[in-house]
Amino acid sequence: MTTSLRKLLIANRGEIAVRIIRAAQALGITTVAACSDADTDSLAARMADEVQRIGPARADRSYLNVDALLKAARDSGADALHPGYGFLSENAAFAEAVNAAGLIFVGPQADTIRRMGDKAEARRTAAAAGVPVVPGSAGELEDLATALACADEIGYPLLIKASAGGGGRGIRMARDATELAREFPLAQAEAQAAFGSAAVYLERFIRRARHIEVQILGDGERAVHLFERECSLQRRRQKVLEEAPSPALTPAQRQALCDSAVRLAERLHYRGAGTLEYLFDDESGEFFFIEMNTRIQVEHPVTEMITGIDLVQAMLRIAGGEPLGLQQSDIRMQGAALEMRINAEDPERNFFPCPGTVAELQWPQGEGIRVESHLYAGYRIPPYYDSLLAKLVVHGKDRAQAIARAQAAVLATRITGMATTLSLHQWLLADARVQSARFDTGALETWLAERTDTRAKQLEEA
Repeated sequence: MTTSLRKLLIANRGEIAVRIIRAAQALGITTVAACSDADTDSLAARMADEVQRIGPARADRSYLNVDALLKAARDSGADALHPGYGFLSENAAFAEAVNAAGLIFVGPQADTIRRMGDKAEARRTAAAAGVPVVPGSAGELEDLATALACADEIGYPLLIKASAGGGGRGIRMARDATELAREFPLAQAEAQAAFGSAAVYLERFIRRARHIEVQILGDGERAVHLFERECSLQRRRQKVLEEAPSPALTPAQRQALCDSAVRLAERLHYRGAGTLEYLFDDESGEFFFIEMNTRIQVEHPVTEMITGIDLVQAMLRIAGGEPLGLQQSDIRMQGAALEMRINAEDPERNFFPCPGTVAELQWPQGEGIRVESHLYAGYRIPPYYDSLLAKLVVHGKDRAQAIARAQAAVLATRITGMATTLSLHQWLLADARVQSARFDTGALETWLAERTDTRAKQLEEA
């Protein structure tokens, strides 16, 4: 099976680079791994057909260096570039530069990235498509006086969000006018420093919300959805454990949510894989669009597990000019899947980062189990990048079986040489609140604080 793409540069690292290489090679596409000096012994470098060095370990001099990546593409003779997630994957200027260099950017058009990367503009676009958005300011707010007047209409508590933010970054909460007066200029300064734009907007804070997102695929004309993912278990707004489908939705709510995502994707003439993120109010059954990620997501495997559709291969085919080969009626949801992110962090020391060298490595085997990782025994984990080591993904005929398989898979996984978050997943999967799906986006932080207090009390009594 092939696409019109011949040679692909993977402008990323870690597990997603490995994932893209596997998908491309399955389609008969020659792969080129773009590697920093710290990643020349990575699994991606070992698996790719070719390797191009793109600079020193520091990301700003390698994986964020547009000139170095384009040179690597030219030197290798690649005709396409896949950005993965993170780094430059949602940078519209980068997508434009790739196209200007005569290469295919595996992702949406630069204009789409820019439009949906501006969160305020994304809200306006969603509202125009008839998709509900969280009550908030109509657009960016430039001064505190305007923000205070707007907040009186929205009501407290509320969130101050960077228009150019994403991935849970660039968000501050204000419970009243005093906090808004204090946090507003800080949010603007942070947004400027982190995203190069001080633009912020206000959004009502929904106290007990779930984070549910819909996966879509589009070919620029037509779009389909691949159902939703539940991503409410988060720490510091970073997802920890995801599952599909969401245990919170009724069939009617699921249909309405997914239909809205397709409506917005088709309005955008979206091309490639994308994710629309929503807050879902468990009590009222309402859902509100919050933002769109114009790239492949870390948690995409749970969608692949319940639909049997390879999203990365689909991205490559669409980038190669093929129309969607799927009708909505072709996409069926089967069973349930969970994904556990395994990070090089110590949960017993407030998730302190723990890079090191992999001494022993043992992955679980068996029906319904999938591992996405860039580790191998003896691999030295560079300290320069994020701490994600692996994604342990399981599938079952229903949620109960998926949880049981996840518990067995975690117990069968052995990674030595560094602390990992495996123990956190063991604890979470055994928790009655997780097993009965009684959680919201604030639950995990609360549980972790309670757990810390309990342990401190036990130590005092010992």
